Amino acid sequence: MTASTQQPRQNGQEQLLTPGEVAALFRVDPKTVTRWATAGRIGSIRTPGGHRRFRESEVRTLLAELTNDVNRSV
Repeated sequence: MTASTQQPRQNGQEQLLTPGEVAALFRVDPKTVTRWATAGRIGSIRTPGGHRRFRESEVRTLLAELTNDVNRSV
């Protein structure tokens, strides 16, 4: 399931994305997303099974910031 096809949560909880979904948004490899999380560039949550999940709002904010930076430098 991709980030664009997931339904918003009804109970007010924020949507969490997998590294693969984040990678698709940024057009990078999922391992790159994991490295960003390890470096503190993007926050992540660990599931009880040890998998990383990312808050959709934080991901979209970072994506917008990076997109704006690129547009300003052109």
